[in-house]
Amino acid sequence: MSSQNFRRMNVPEKSRRGIGGVLKTLFAYEKDMKLPMIVALVFAAAGAVLTIIGPNLLSQITDLISNSLFGEIDLAAIGRVGATLLALYGLSAVFTYVEHYIMSTITLRLSRQMRTDLSRKINKVPMSYFNRVSFGDILSRVTNDVSTLQQALANSLPSIVSAVAQFVGCLIMMLVTEWRMALAAIAVTLLGFIVVGIVMSRSQGYFTARQQNLGTLNGYIEEMYSGHDVVRISRAGDQIKGVFGKMNGDLYDSDWHSQFLSGVMQPLMTVVGNLGYVVVCVLGSALAMDGQISFGVIVAFIMYVRLFTSPLSTLAQGMTQMQTAAAAGDHVFDFLEAEELSDESGKTEKLTQVRGEVEFEHVRFAYPDNPDKTIIKDFSVHVKPGQKVAIVGPTGAGKTTLVNLLMRFYEVNDGCIKIDGVPTTEMTRENVHDLFGMVLQDTWMFEGTVRENLVYNKTGISDETLKRACRACGIYHFVETLPQGFDTVLDDSIAISAGQKQLFTIARAMVQDNPMLILDEATSSVDTRTELVTQRAMDQLTEHRTSFVIAHRLSTIKNADVILVLKDGDVIEQGTHEELLARGGFYAELYNSQFDQAS
Repeated sequence: MSSQNFRRMNVPEKSRRGIGGVLKTLFAYEKDMKLPMIVALVFAAAGAVLTIIGPNLLSQITDLISNSLFGEIDLAAIGRVGATLLALYGLSAVFTYVEHYIMSTITLRLSRQMRTDLSRKINKVPMSYFNRVSFGDILSRVTNDVSTLQQALANSLPSIVSAVAQFVGCLIMMLVTEWRMALAAIAVTLLGFIVVGIVMSRSQGYFTARQQNLGTLNGYIEEMYSGHDVVRISRAGDQIKGVFGKMNGDLYDSDWHSQFLSGVMQPLMTVVGNLGYVVVCVLGSALAMDGQISFGVIVAFIMYVRLFTSPLSTLAQGMTQMQTAAAAGDHVFDFLEAEELSDESGKTEKLTQVRGEVEFEHVRFAYPDNPDKTIIKDFSVHVKPGQKVAIVGPTGAGKTTLVNLLMRFYEVNDGCIKIDGVPTTEMTRENVHDLFGMVLQDTWMFEGTVRENLVYNKTGISDETLKRACRACGIYHFVETLPQGFDTVLDDSIAISAGQKQLFTIARAMVQDNPMLILDEATSSVDTRTELVTQRAMDQLTEHRTSFVIAHRLSTIKNADVILVLKDGDVIEQGTHEELLARGGFYAELYNSQFDQAS
């Protein structure tokens, strides 16, 4: 796949909420976290306010000592002030601990709930969504974006609130203590506000781009590594490296700009803070020499300037993290708010005694992403109960699309599909899916025991049933050679060929024992000898079941009751293998071309 096409598939919408919008959406999403978060932030602010009182008490201690330089020092008074100072700092530490505990608890619960909802959402969005967004991009939202949002809420948001409380508290205390020195410190600090505003306005776009580029890169890596064998065989490594290098470069560029702009705030705030110290010391010394303030006021103001400027650094760093969180939150909520499949709770039609009669009536369909290109045009066919229906045709004729419509992975644009006389649109998707077993050309086995892979989502399956299915598929001998038989965990240490995986999926379909069956290129991964075993297994599997078989190997469908020949979305021929060969039409041409290629 070209990099241009891949990027067009995976570029998400630009961040549209911002920090405030994400927080508003977050509180609407999880209402129970609003009250404890407010309590935690109040504790954070209270802890900061208690810290602010400290310099005033230090000023009192300084004045007590300086006034007693030529007399007796009042140690009792100093002790009382010191004890008060220790109590305030201790209480501030307790408040800060409580705030951290509450925020860590509620944000971790939030991330757990988000991942749960994201997992559920995957099963609720229409299949067309996955044509636009790659699995790797969705994986990035479940892992990276949720973690980024959780960490920012747990650490940065309380820091911002604490910094604001400290900043405002310091401002009030400074104005109350000595307004002239306060105005001088404020004038210097305004420079810091201007710097923070400029940097934030420039950096938000880079943080959003970073999250988008990260999702795109993850999607590309997931796709390329899943097809790594093909990449190596095709010697496309250099091309893949080139595309990866471009995406990696985009991520580097956005990440570098965002980190640089956030990193430059700290040293700039340090310069502003040092400049504040100089101003306070010079002006304070002049006022003290004039006898207008005491030496303790200068000590207090040096502390206040540190407490007054440090929130700017904390604010700058916290806002940087919150910008990242806003981009991550936007990414997550874009998916959670994506259009879902229509609600079917009101549908009551349900097939219990299934005969397996299927009827397509003037079905027309075009994929939602390309509505102008009609894939299925006025398709009609009647399938009798228990018939084995083969669907053949060149690539792009609409074979897999028919199966997708039958399973209601997509909805038809016009016409109707009926099962036992009941339109599939009047049944829930779950009911339709329960009617069919599927064996696809893309085999899927997960890390678990052989038993778990075979009974997948079924209960009450006996070992005898498993043995019977494996014998029918010719893989029981392989299972017997495994260390623990059916209880052997299939992981990287167990070598399973592609053909064996295909046989396992056929055995799984046997165990599932659904009334109807869909086989999509079920022999695509097996050799000629294994194909005979597979064919016998499929014949046994399809016995007394209405089955739909999609095949490019036409030799595997000779015994089909009906063969539908598709071309450009239309059924151009219909009949048995012998009837179609006798006509000498398109099917005969397809069938004979396979032997021409083989020779």
